[in-house]
Amino acid sequence: MRHGGIFQFFIYLIVFSFLLDVYVSQGIKTLLANARKQTRRIVLWVYWVISIVLVVALLVTINGANQPPGMRPYQQWLLSIFIGLLVTKLFFALVLLAGDIYRLIAGLFNGISRNKKEGNYIPARRRFVSEAAVLLAAVPFASFLYAMVKGKYDYRVHRHTLYFEDLPEAFDGFTITQLSDIHSGSFDNADAVQRGIDLANAQKSDLFVFTGDLVNNVATEIEPYMHRFSQLSAPYGQYSILGNHDYGDYIQWQNEEAKAANLQKLKEHHKALGFRLMLDENLPIEKDGQKIVLIGVQNWGRGFIKIGNLDEALAGVKQDDFKLLLSHDPTHWEEKVRYHPSHIHLTLSGHTHGAQFGVETDKFRWSPVKYRYLNWAGLAQENKRFLYVNRGFGFLAFSGRLGIWPEITVIELKRKVV
Repeated sequence: MRHGGIFQFFIYLIVFSFLLDVYVSQGIKTLLANARKQTRRIVLWVYWVISIVLVVALLVTINGANQPPGMRPYQQWLLSIFIGLLVTKLFFALVLLAGDIYRLIAGLFNGISRNKKEGNYIPARRRFVSEAAVLLAAVPFASFLYAMVKGKYDYRVHRHTLYFEDLPEAFDGFTITQLSDIHSGSFDNADAVQRGIDLANAQKSDLFVFTGDLVNNVATEIEPYMHRFSQLSAPYGQYSILGNHDYGDYIQWQNEEAKAANLQKLKEHHKALGFRLMLDENLPIEKDGQKIVLIGVQNWGRGFIKIGNLDEALAGVKQDDFKLLLSHDPTHWEEKVRYHPSHIHLTLSGHTHGAQFGVETDKFRWSPVKYRYLNWAGLAQENKRFLYVNRGFGFLAFSGRLGIWPEITVIELKRKVV
């Protein structure tokens, strides 16, 4: 979605928010029915001032978000507060609506039965409904607050052991740490980021890979964190690819030369970080005289930039080589990789962030991103080909995470005994 579409979407969202404000303010009046008139006026005045100021600030933020460097952390905070309050008001309004529907049905029934006593209880019932609405609305409010303050840096390690019949013996027990979607332009707590980096290093894996979206839009976003992410290391090297955000497509550049220069600077930053950036190419990872082939492609994603060339990246790779592919967008695996005649054993992706919101338990998993992506988090398998989708290390637009926590992936390769 380009800037014009984003701005139009938020106009619709703001109109919807205003209609909610009108409805919610009626519930607040009912809730404060027994309070002094002056108190009711002050509370409602404060409520409307907060709503209007937030909307104006959001409009200014979105209107300027298409210029380099795009949305800054404080602007993402504004957007996140708006979204959090919008969901809170929606919960409040749904309870009020349920109460209004009940009163409408009850009023019709009492009118037909000519029961006039019911009217004596309506004010008390309205207050009860408003009180219930406040209690219910407190749940999303507290949840979004936690997501923005703590959740976005609540790093979790996800471990998986994968078995392959044709894994070279030397690589039995070989470990890979994967990070994805760092989105360094969104960070607002360097110490918290350092904890995530330390946790990734503490896994002591044999190989480190990063699967794209180092920045939101511009190369300079990673510069305050270069000395931190350059600490990531593994005995068999650190390798990376580009994600859709790394190409600078979501902001308006002065000219194509400026955009190209930004991408070149970002590539240089990968090198300075100690990452070997792979651009539609492959290289061997050798151990004890045996090898696996690491393949890295540029971004290819349904609905996003499609410049990754898998065939070019596979040049010189033999059919019986064990292959590990880095590809940012999981739709590449869905549409191309799993059907490719060259058997690619494992693909590591990211991109989806798991929508940064959802529910994950041992028996149930849901996120709104499931309606966009077939494989949006975790492991998938088809015809002895594996895909792993990392939930992302960072965050974007919504400055928080709730239920879908930032991820450090550790994958162990094991040789399956036939």
